[in-house]
Amino acid sequence: MDAGIKDVMEELKVIRSELHTIREIMPDKDMFLTADESQLLQKSYQNEKEGKLLSSAELRKELGI
Repeated sequence: MDAGIKDVMEELKVIRSELHTIREIMPDKDMFLTADESQLLQKSYQNEKEGKLLSSAELRKELGI
């Protein structure tokens, strides 16, 4: 095999190995909130602080179910 081809093949092996490592440590995109989700979460925290949230039991009682 030509020396140039050997070098390219060896470099490809290194790149493949590095790519495998990156995939293992890269966080899942679903772990991150969108801007809308983040805004809704902040609003929920605010509602909780202000005592505006109902538990599921309270909601069922209020709805009569």
